[in-house]
Amino acid sequence: ISHIVVLLQSEQLLLHYFMWGEYILIIHQVFNTDDEDACRGIRLWKLKEEYSEEKKQQIKAEIKEGLEGLAGQIPGLTDIKVRIDCLSSSNVDVMLDSTFVDEEALHNYSTNPQHVAVADTKVRPYTAIRSCMDFEI
Repeated sequence: ISHIVVLLQSEQLLLHYFMWGEYILIIHQVFNTDDEDACRGIRLWKLKEEYSEEKKQQIKAEIKEGLEGLAGQIPGLTDIKVRIDCLSSSNVDVMLDSTFVDEEALHNYSTNPQHVAVADTKVRPYTAIRSCMDFEI
């Protein structure tokens, strides 16, 4: 895997290019220089294999609705997006991309009762594998 980072300061945009064989993954990251402690949390989930494709689509839509419904509800959570429209080359079903004012806000999110309720009812019962990466931006 090769990794190239391009910083466009005038646009306050950071582009990450990951080359993996013939595939190129581009992650863009808009940032605010005032938020020196800001961080992001990425979660990737693979749904249990026991579900039909139709049921998986329903589960993914409910995960998206539940997690994105937390926007504006949890202190320190500044952005939350759930991607469920995977390409056939993907080996996961759902991606959560969330941004927080700082690491403490990320930690508090993980134990927030509203988040735990969504995780316990819409995510955990249906997922087999969870991957996680948190980082400062």
